[in-house]
Amino acid sequence: MTRRRGRSAAGRAVLTVVTAFGVLAGAALAGAAPAGAVPAGTTIAPGVTYRQFDLPAAAGTTHAHLLTVDLRDPRVRVGLLDPGAVAARATVSRMADAAKAVAGVNGDFFDITETQHPGVDPTGASVGPAVADGRVLKAAVPDGQRFGPALPPGTDTEDVLGVGTDRRARLDRLTLTGSVRTPRGTLPLKGLNQYALPQNAVGAYTSRWGSASRERAVCGTDTNRAAGCSSETYEVTVRRGRVVSVSEAPGSGTIPAGTTVLVGREKGAERLRELAVGDAVSVTHKLVAAVSRVAYAFALGGFPVLRDGRPLSGLDDTTSAVRTAVGFDASGRRLLILALDGAVAYRSGLTIAEEAATMRSLGAAGAFNLDGGGSTEMVTRDSGAGAVTVRNHPSGGAERPVANGVGVFTTG
Repeated sequence: MTRRRGRSAAGRAVLTVVTAFGVLAGAALAGAAPAGAVPAGTTIAPGVTYRQFDLPAAAGTTHAHLLTVDLRDPRVRVGLLDPGAVAARATVSRMADAAKAVAGVNGDFFDITETQHPGVDPTGASVGPAVADGRVLKAAVPDGQRFGPALPPGTDTEDVLGVGTDRRARLDRLTLTGSVRTPRGTLPLKGLNQYALPQNAVGAYTSRWGSASRERAVCGTDTNRAAGCSSETYEVTVRRGRVVSVSEAPGSGTIPAGTTVLVGREKGAERLRELAVGDAVSVTHKLVAAVSRVAYAFALGGFPVLRDGRPLSGLDDTTSAVRTAVGFDASGRRLLILALDGAVAYRSGLTIAEEAATMRSLGAAGAFNLDGGGSTEMVTRDSGAGAVTVRNHPSGGAERPVANGVGVFTTG
């Protein structure tokens, strides 16, 4: 649910912390606002605290859930929550329990519906790049193929929030670079495990993709997600460095380890048609960071709203919604993970501009907007508990399966 209004008091958002905080059990996801009593700044694990507070906003008071994560503590780390495949979805609680996380929130926007392409199933894959445990999972779709609110000026689908191997959080941009070497020349690789390929491109799909159909990869254009699917396609399967099969259309099914499926559209398909079964083919790929020279242990997509302590220009200040955001202080060692409550009493939410102002008021120098609305969810694990507890009310009345999330882990 969103509310539209005139230009607001985004720049003067005031943080009001209440003295009584609520706990939401998993069985009480729908209905009234959270109730109960949890002291402010409750420690849920070494270096990890949780609290709740009200936020006054132009559309009405909303309610926030906040995790503070101290990355200076060697017992704490953050990482990607994922459902086991790029093209898959699971609830935040299920992903957090499977990974034994002590806390987590939902992550990037994702391919949730394909009403524009009859007969094509949504893949559930995320929009932006993803890195887990230092391993590249996927690259970004073209800007015109993304889901979610309009991007702020100067940002694109390659923008990420990441934590480097130096344990510092950063805003960055991760660009795919790669090649396909064949007996007939070298082709540029323009896609990796993504639900939409650029026009005229060749993309690679690995075992990390999952079993979903790759048909969606050739639908839409670089500027229009709703455009039709290409009729000029070709697929080549490479195993142990040799072409083992070819097809006129993208396929589906699990991709075995050690196997890469190349999908081409338009001119990319023409180039792949030059290959024959038995040809030697090698595929290389990596994500190149625009800012950091430190490798990323974790990264995921969304879009920045606060950089160097200043909100980005052109942030939306008219549309209010339930939102999820992650920020960090000037050192990059203190994370602030925010999820708004979706209960009816609080569902008015914040605009993107108000979100940026709120994160700055909490001490963030940089902040990054993640998927919101019915996807917004925060979970934490009580000491000794076998399962996490959902702390906010998802606005749809129940947990929504999502593409990925931000997990908080501890050895303490």
